[in-house]
Amino acid sequence: MQVPLLRLQCGVNSYDWGKVGEESCAAKYAATTAAPDFTIEAEKPYAELWMGTHPSLPSKDVETQRTLLDLVQDNQALLSTEISERYGGRLPFLFKVLSIRKALSIQAHPNKKLAEKLHARDARNYPDDNHKPEMTIAITPFEGLCGFRPLSEITQFLQAVEPLRRLIGDQKSSEFEQIVKGNEDSDDFEVMQRNKDALRSIFTSLMESSPESIEAATKDLIAAAENTPASFATLSDAAETDHLQPAELAAIVTRLNGQFPNDIGLFVFFMLNFVQLAPGEAMFLKADDIHAYISGDIIECMASSDNVVRAGFTPKFKDVDTLTQMLTYSYAPIEEQKLEPTDYPYTILNATAYTSGSSSTLYDPPIEEFSVVKTDLIRTGAKATFDPIGGPSILICTAGRGRITVGNKTEEVQEGYVFFVGAEAECVIENTESDGGDDNVFTTFKAFCELTGKEDMVNGH
Repeated sequence: MQVPLLRLQCGVNSYDWGKVGEESCAAKYAATTAAPDFTIEAEKPYAELWMGTHPSLPSKDVETQRTLLDLVQDNQALLSTEISERYGGRLPFLFKVLSIRKALSIQAHPNKKLAEKLHARDARNYPDDNHKPEMTIAITPFEGLCGFRPLSEITQFLQAVEPLRRLIGDQKSSEFEQIVKGNEDSDDFEVMQRNKDALRSIFTSLMESSPESIEAATKDLIAAAENTPASFATLSDAAETDHLQPAELAAIVTRLNGQFPNDIGLFVFFMLNFVQLAPGEAMFLKADDIHAYISGDIIECMASSDNVVRAGFTPKFKDVDTLTQMLTYSYAPIEEQKLEPTDYPYTILNATAYTSGSSSTLYDPPIEEFSVVKTDLIRTGAKATFDPIGGPSILICTAGRGRITVGNKTEEVQEGYVFFVGAEAECVIENTESDGGDDNVFTTFKAFCELTGKEDMVNGH
């Protein structure tokens, strides 16, 4: 049987929101194992490095130039028979690096049932029939929007941001305030459902605003941000509605308007949690959760799908009706949107790794298609041995130099190198950087799928 370690050549997509030229991690990583005709252009935006079997941009084996999809379909054992049969001979996840210069669209990803309907109705805009729960792990400092804010914060913004209230309508805003008042934190099912219905009502009203009214409201909003930044979007007698200071909030709103002038996304911003992730911090987005990315470089792992329902901050196809109908309208503080990593118990560190404070950290969302392990090997000679698992893995190096060994095959690793590791294979990685010292870190992210019997859970519900 073929040794299940393949070095991959991975493609990079150029979208307008990507970081430009060498500033893009996605481009730099792609360039380390690029096709002969690929060079990084200084003025071109590079947005997403794709690692996997998705037919839109499949990875290739460097040695044979065969696609990873061909290889795993020819040899079921690379995925495991069980995973190959369950996921149609394809990798269950799509692994990406995103480099974000300007905001991505206000969006959500459909659940499996809705994805099948959308694909059947409009295959051009919804290219497959799969759901797309996804996880984000920051490589550099990251900004994004994730899920609806606590209702008390939305209420305060409705009262403090007059252009927002005007777009939604004073009557609808007042009805929302009356329904949620005193019930913002209730965990009673019927009360929460009423709150969600009220939230759906004002959000839908906002999303149906006319272009003329959005332009007029934007003009007033930006005037307030520029003229009164110290008190922007605040009420004199209210608690703070955000972990940001008013001036910071004004600066972000002004920046977003510079990227997408007179866009409804500018007002959706006040209804969603503004999330900042430090490197290594993560968040998980279930299907039907609203979100948008604003800036930074991230590792992203998702079910193998390219379905996006967009409704703001984008020149692409927008589907406002589908978005407003599909959302869960869950509301919660920022802390509840973040995913807490844990130590990964199935890695053995050698003495050098152990004494230098090296680590393997598990990001394990409540779904079966994927989990991710981040490993930092500090100091030359630090080594980590991963136990065999009953499914496939893809590993990318984001810092340092090292080696990877599977069976009797060993490959050199440097920043940007990507490898596929087959099922049931023990995998060993080692820091080989010659400089030494405690600042010498060899960092890898390894996405994997291993069925545990919980695979009939749907999106973590």
